[in-house]
Amino acid sequence: MSIKVLRGISYPLGATVYPDGVNFCVFSKTCKSLELLLFDTPDAAQPSTVITLDPQRNRTFYYWHAFIPGMKAGQIYGYRADGLHYPEAGYRFDPDKVLVDPYAKAIVNDENYSRGAASKPGNNCAEAFKCVVVDPKTYDWEGDVPLRIPYSETIIYELHVGGFTRHPSSGLPPEKRGTYAGLVEKIPYLKDLGITAVELMPIHQFDEQDAVLPLKNYWGYSTVGFFAPHRAYSSRRDPLGPVEEFKDMVKAFHKAGLEVILDVVFNHTAEGNHNGPTLSFRGLDNALYYILEEDEQYYSNYSGCGNTVKANYEIAGQLIVDCLRYWVAEMHVDGFRFDLASIFSRDKNGYPIDDAPILWIIKSDPVLAGTKLIAEAWDAGGLYQVGSFAGDRFTEWNGKYRDDIRSFVKSDPGKVQQLAARIMGSPDIYPLPDREPHCSINFITCHDGFTLNDLVSYNDKHNEANGEDNRDGCNYNISWNCGEEGLTDNPAIEALRLQQIKNFLTILFVSQGTPMLLMGDEVRRTQYGNNNAYCQDNELSWFDWSAIGKQADTLRFMKGIIRFTQERHMFRIKTILQAEGEHLPYITWHGLRLDEPDWEEDSRYLAFSLRHPDTGEYLHIILNAYWEALNFELPHLPTGQYWHRIIDTGLAAPHDLYDVKVAPPVKARRYRANPRSSVVLMAK
Repeated sequence: MSIKVLRGISYPLGATVYPDGVNFCVFSKTCKSLELLLFDTPDAAQPSTVITLDPQRNRTFYYWHAFIPGMKAGQIYGYRADGLHYPEAGYRFDPDKVLVDPYAKAIVNDENYSRGAASKPGNNCAEAFKCVVVDPKTYDWEGDVPLRIPYSETIIYELHVGGFTRHPSSGLPPEKRGTYAGLVEKIPYLKDLGITAVELMPIHQFDEQDAVLPLKNYWGYSTVGFFAPHRAYSSRRDPLGPVEEFKDMVKAFHKAGLEVILDVVFNHTAEGNHNGPTLSFRGLDNALYYILEEDEQYYSNYSGCGNTVKANYEIAGQLIVDCLRYWVAEMHVDGFRFDLASIFSRDKNGYPIDDAPILWIIKSDPVLAGTKLIAEAWDAGGLYQVGSFAGDRFTEWNGKYRDDIRSFVKSDPGKVQQLAARIMGSPDIYPLPDREPHCSINFITCHDGFTLNDLVSYNDKHNEANGEDNRDGCNYNISWNCGEEGLTDNPAIEALRLQQIKNFLTILFVSQGTPMLLMGDEVRRTQYGNNNAYCQDNELSWFDWSAIGKQADTLRFMKGIIRFTQERHMFRIKTILQAEGEHLPYITWHGLRLDEPDWEEDSRYLAFSLRHPDTGEYLHIILNAYWEALNFELPHLPTGQYWHRIIDTGLAAPHDLYDVKVAPPVKARRYRANPRSSVVLMAK
């Protein structure tokens, strides 16, 4: 088949649709020759057309380009690059391998893809990922714009697109389970829960085969294409279907008043270590995309996943910024959570640096100006930057919040002072005066580790199903099984576990900062002690919708405390609480007696009052992690006012949580807090 090939231009990168054809552009500095491959079908064993790009005519600097007149969106394509294969010097060109365009906006042939074929010598055409030409301009957004909900009003719900609706109990038709379209069907549930944003675990096209066979990569932290929505999450199987369906999902979430945040994995790719597959970056310019060891056949592994992207070096950094702009401008997402973001603070050789260029570019980019930027401010190489990550533009997953709250609720000694700091938005971690308390993303659980149910049900991880002899996953969980490991028929242990869950939720929502919840914690989703379910694409990880009825008590409590805190001005203020003030909201610390907090090592309780003078809100909160009941003095109120009990986790449902309008009064001067309980009182 004869195709006219024009010179093309060097910008934009990727495949760009024009009225009269498509421009292709890809970067490779050190390849000797480059081929553009055109395919008739996703599973084609051979390209229908091979276009060898002329380095004199089809290259500007190190950008290889060509323009194909008459071509339209939907065309399937890929690349092959030839050059030195000298791993010891960092060169890994393989002219047999089909390569994904780093800027591909859709990727196909996932059904026939073979990681093994991409990892061994020989042609892998039939079993390779392939790209699709996409025209973003044809979609009708119907006036949609990102929502820009302030952090002070944000409640984040971390979920897995596949796992949220894949379970048969979801009530969805089989073709919609585990898809973007399936997620749209569950918007009423999410709205009723009270959250304001979903944080989607990785939805960039990833390699499901990057796991210990026969298991597969479920979480998605194994990216192949950063611009392409993961095809397996689409109910549409046509080449352009995932892009359209993802946009439909975002538009539907925005119409419902919910933001969409993406968990993005720019720290490593699916190509893994020196034994990994050649999928894209390795075959185009290995040493420009990855940080290499002194012996350049090996990859520096600050991600714990085999390789590390060279984020602060030219072409890789440019790809990251271009990608973020694309997802905001063309896909309308509201923000990003950066996995292992401290890798952005490493230079091209892997050494930690101050004022990393990639971070300053992201922070100052005008397209990203209104988006949420959330950093997981550590990496697998030991760099830990919680509280010190790149100035005041990024918010951070507060790992110290997670650990300190777990320790206090577990009744570990010496945790009361840390508890107080975490409740106040962690000013000891975030000392800069111009940072809002909501820069701290507060969480008890996330995808990585125990679920909330398992946090109170297991002392140890149980990852045997992962096929790694229980060696994988974190050993430091700060968990307590409440007296018996795993499932139990003991009603006393079960009641204590439920009470501890409510304690965690109470502390989370009365703390300053932005709260984040894990999918299914509201219905006590369990992974039976597996704290690293990255490879468990089955009912172990999926949301079981029958739990809504079985765990109605937990769900009622979570919805109630979200509604209570969202309706209080006190929990939406944008400044750190003061010790006392006439007009500004302030906090006062107490112990068993008023104004006498017990900061000693053996203390396991704390009380505090919250006042918002301008609105008249006055709350008193008691946290008793001691294993015996304790009596707490209550602040005096003017005549005609009483404390009213909103929450007492030491009481059985429905007395554990009341609506403000019907909350019972507390007329005594002291309040007896049951063992391991949390109490919230409100002056009325």
